[in-house]
Amino acid sequence: MSQASAPTRDSAGLVEGALRRLDGAPPEAVLGWAFEAFANDRVQLCTSLQHEGVVLIDMAVRVNPQVRIFTIDSGRLPQATLDLVDEVRDRYGIGIEVLYPEGTEVSALVSEHGPNLFHRSPELRLACCDVRKVRPLGRKLATLDAWITGLRRDQNTARDDVRSVAVDAVHGGIVKINPLAAWTADQVLAYVADNHLPRNALYAQGYTSIGCDPCTRPTEPGEDPRAGRWWWEQGARECGLHYELRVDETGATRVAPQRVGGHRAGAQALVPELEDA
Repeated sequence: MSQASAPTRDSAGLVEGALRRLDGAPPEAVLGWAFEAFANDRVQLCTSLQHEGVVLIDMAVRVNPQVRIFTIDSGRLPQATLDLVDEVRDRYGIGIEVLYPEGTEVSALVSEHGPNLFHRSPELRLACCDVRKVRPLGRKLATLDAWITGLRRDQNTARDDVRSVAVDAVHGGIVKINPLAAWTADQVLAYVADNHLPRNALYAQGYTSIGCDPCTRPTEPGEDPRAGRWWWEQGARECGLHYELRVDETGATRVAPQRVGGHRAGAQALVPELEDA
């Protein structure tokens, strides 16, 4: 593994070369490239322990047993997700770093707008996601040169241009690695079954995408896999971890155009009373 630990923010050339090298490569090859290109403490795997995340953990520990892994506990996760964190830790004998929101930020937001603010308006839903999920991720990514995610192109239309390696303009130009970008849902499920991987118990109850407990419901046959996320809203079914979001004039949540340089306008502007961490 590479031992260089200096930050690498000029990522475009690195990504271009990686895409040429990895065109059509399997996820394990993409992971192998990531662990060769970056020091172990500068590239880490982010997971919410959905099917894709557990698949990546299984692959990553085979490629690099010292892989660093983190997840975000928003404070509103289902118990089934918390149970799965322990199950995955035990199965692989690995540590999973858990990131939490700043308590003072959560307290200020809930004191002002109530514990169920996400139902009151799209702007307040984005503000809740921002404080509980986006800001903890941002603090973490500020210490890294690259991160690994479970994004796939067929998850929804907002993600249909996902590449296996990209410059993450939303997070300061670090490298974003998506080894499963070209995989279908059927490929993910087949890998889970063939390798007897741990599963979130909510999948057996009809859930197809799992986030915070009050903001996730089971989906009906034929619905978009992310239709159970923030189902009362119109527009993008995203929280802001991967894209800048805005609320348009109709009240629908939309993915905002990304700007080179990675400045995030996003939901932080919606809660000016909270200081940036």
